[in-house]
Amino acid sequence: MKKYIGIGLLLALVLAGMGGREALAREKQKETIHTGVYADEIDLSGMTVEEAEQEVLAYMDRLGEETLTLEIFDEQVQVTLGELGLECTNLKVVEEAAQLGKTGNAIKRYKERRDLEHENKIYKLDWMLDSNLVRDFVNTECVKFDSEAEDATLRRVNGAFEIVDGNTGTKLDIEGSVKMIMDYIENEWDKENGRITLPVETDYPRGSEEELSRVKDVLGTFTTSYSTSNGARSQNVANGAKLINGTVLYPGDTFSAYEVVSPFTTENGYEMAGSYLNGKVVDSLGGGICQVSTTLYNAVLLSELEVVERSNHSMIVTYVDPSADAAIAGTYKDFKFKNNTDAPIYIEGATANKQITFTIYGEETRPSNRTVKYVSQTLSTTDPGILIVADPGQPIGYRVVESAHRGVQAELYKHVYVNGVEESVTKVNKSTYNASPRTVVIGVAGDPGLSAELVEAVATQDEGVVNAVLASCIERMQ
Repeated sequence: MKKYIGIGLLLALVLAGMGGREALAREKQKETIHTGVYADEIDLSGMTVEEAEQEVLAYMDRLGEETLTLEIFDEQVQVTLGELGLECTNLKVVEEAAQLGKTGNAIKRYKERRDLEHENKIYKLDWMLDSNLVRDFVNTECVKFDSEAEDATLRRVNGAFEIVDGNTGTKLDIEGSVKMIMDYIENEWDKENGRITLPVETDYPRGSEEELSRVKDVLGTFTTSYSTSNGARSQNVANGAKLINGTVLYPGDTFSAYEVVSPFTTENGYEMAGSYLNGKVVDSLGGGICQVSTTLYNAVLLSELEVVERSNHSMIVTYVDPSADAAIAGTYKDFKFKNNTDAPIYIEGATANKQITFTIYGEETRPSNRTVKYVSQTLSTTDPGILIVADPGQPIGYRVVESAHRGVQAELYKHVYVNGVEESVTKVNKSTYNASPRTVVIGVAGDPGLSAELVEAVATQDEGVVNAVLASCIERMQ
């Protein structure tokens, strides 16, 4: 029994000791800061640690309303420090302030309290911004004042090149600006509205007279005809050539046909004309633009520039051999190539007598005894067949025929000759074109009896039978 009484007494003493320490801690937390203790300009006298921390946070919110004016070129942008994530990085200084005159030996405590009677103790608060918020702000609100350099370029006048000088631009140093803003708040800021002139860089144009004067040789030229095109399609082809004409690409530059000839709007010079869509020929703004990209593609091949992206049409085209085409469709089909020479190139696009020609000029470095030729090889063809459709929305006598497109699978090969002797053969691409049937649409709306005869004839899918029944129906209607 005595044994258990001893254990219980020991446990009670332990719990009492723990309770005493907790009470002491609570009491310590309630201790107030001595008079004359400051955090920056905040008088912490008489405050508990918790009260002092809340006061510092409120001070931080007030400072967050201060503005920073950023000067960029001749422009100015203002932002509050709160928007840039201003925060105090040494909030724990409050706990240090609370211990002043209360820790250490008696002499130390006495000296610290006596010093406060003669001079205030000011703890410095350190501040910083959120670098991610600063970078986002610079990228969205400051770089908009940049002015890009305009490269020197060429224009062709009466068969000769003229050099057009470029213009310098200015660019904001983004990383330098972020660092300057961060350093200013951390090291120079006086807790009031601030002003900084952000660092800028000169954006120099490319192209010297010496470099552009190297453009003098024809690297490749190619022509296609659009003699069967109507006025709208002819306008689109001519417009596309005009938009590309005069393009200068420096070494390493990549050309995107879609970026140059779009948008396909009337304001940009386009009209409604036929184009391929889901195996059909439909009218769309810019119909015929693919003949522009195709003609340029062949000039690029002959110039032996680097083809970056090329797609064939969904159905065969008639103005070049199979596999020699390059389609543009929305943003998912584009023709791109790269200037892989060490000199600039100039693209000339011209139309005349319903022919479109692209000529690529540059500096010829290929041997004069070397020539290239591109040959299309058809691997297989698919008969398109015929499809006869009864249209209940059109009257008896209505008949519209859409042309067939045979299915083709083909490859394009590059043949290189030296002194007239074939040196190499390389496959350039493989293309598959879908078959599209010759479609005959027959109107069947009208007399129920005649309509039934026509529907029955269409079901045979025999054009001879359909034509005979249609002629009979028309005769009986008269």
